[in-house]
Amino acid sequence: MVNQKTVHFVSLGCSKNLVDSQVMLGTLQNKGYEISQESSSAEALIVNTCAFVEDAKRESIRNIIEFGEEKKDGQILVVSGCLSQRHSAELEAEFPEVDLFIGTGEYNKIDQFLEAKKEGSLEKKSFVEIPKYIHTEFDHRLNTSPKHMAWLKVSEGCNRKCTFCIIPTLRGSLRSRSVESLKVEAENLVKSGVKELNIISQDLSSYGVDLDQDKNNLLELLKALETVKDLKWVRLFYYYPDELTDEVIDFMAKSEKVCAYLDMPVQHFSEPVLRRMNRRITTERIHNRITRLREKLPNIVIRTSLIVGFPGETEEDFDLLMEGVRKAKFDHLGVFKYSDEEGTPAYRLEPKNSQETIDERFNKVYELQEEIVSGMNHEKYVGQTLEVLVEGYHEETDLLLKGRFYGQAPDIDGCVIINDTDDKPVKPGEMVKVEITDTFSFDLVGKLI
Repeated sequence: MVNQKTVHFVSLGCSKNLVDSQVMLGTLQNKGYEISQESSSAEALIVNTCAFVEDAKRESIRNIIEFGEEKKDGQILVVSGCLSQRHSAELEAEFPEVDLFIGTGEYNKIDQFLEAKKEGSLEKKSFVEIPKYIHTEFDHRLNTSPKHMAWLKVSEGCNRKCTFCIIPTLRGSLRSRSVESLKVEAENLVKSGVKELNIISQDLSSYGVDLDQDKNNLLELLKALETVKDLKWVRLFYYYPDELTDEVIDFMAKSEKVCAYLDMPVQHFSEPVLRRMNRRITTERIHNRITRLREKLPNIVIRTSLIVGFPGETEEDFDLLMEGVRKAKFDHLGVFKYSDEEGTPAYRLEPKNSQETIDERFNKVYELQEEIVSGMNHEKYVGQTLEVLVEGYHEETDLLLKGRFYGQAPDIDGCVIINDTDDKPVKPGEMVKVEITDTFSFDLVGKLI
């Protein structure tokens, strides 16, 4: 039996897509919809998809197929997000069981589309336009993350023209929210119990260029967040090294809330590859920024992302990549296998590397990073006492608590495993002191003080 005004929701892909999902859920909640954990009894089944790379597209399609097979009479199947934005025409032909396809700029109208579908007043299935929407502090958002943390999306879209990236096509051109708007949302999130805000966008370094930059830039945003009462941690993501200013570095160094943590995607260390990627930076400049960060913030934790197997990447280019990783000694590193994405300039670039070569290079970078992290990078924490935000029990044990210190971001970095609590009751969301006693792969191990 299908329960009216209920929705079962699946959100795929990145944290930015998750924020869109939370806005959709908040919009529906305001219209009287209840969230159902069971797909079998929900009136609406919604899959908010990702289409950034081939693996993400496959995962999205698997979910569509599964829901399509489970769908009952009276249920409405909705496919939203990046896959709809990119392939709505093909999807409509391939999956007739899907009732609605909604693009990345139309998700705020989810309640209108569902009501119109139930009334029988829709004349088409697909609603995909050039993305222009971005939510504000006035849009209700249901934070589905753990109560103590939230993602704060400061802008949408991207004006960069990286040859490997489909994001401008999927998300449109850059559009930023004002500092004032973001501060209000931050205050509302903190009032709901959030202690940690993770600042995200497609390109944090370009935040505010489309607004009055005297009032709306990253430095002014950080100053505003510094004044938010009871906010403990602010962490920065997707800040490109070519735009990293000394002013921001200096503010991070003196801030009480902005963590000594920076996600700074470099993608490569070979300048010929960087040029083919249309990245506006040199290898020397990347290393200079890393050096500057570590001079001003000796305890800085740096995360980056790299692509292996880019078209034309030679053995010499790959050696330069490995050399750059050894020199930079990143604390966290995400390595991606190049994926040929139709619609990007890189799709037309030659010569292509074989999948075997790409896989081999991926494994080499991963193994090198594991050596770096399990060696000096993690060993330096042994004997230190760190402030840790408790998240719950470790999945593999169900007995040991786990949490994160300032240098570990949600979902993508390791954790702190707390193996000795001395029977002290600790709840998720609490900040505790943990003495680090050991390391384990990408995780730290310690005891509660």
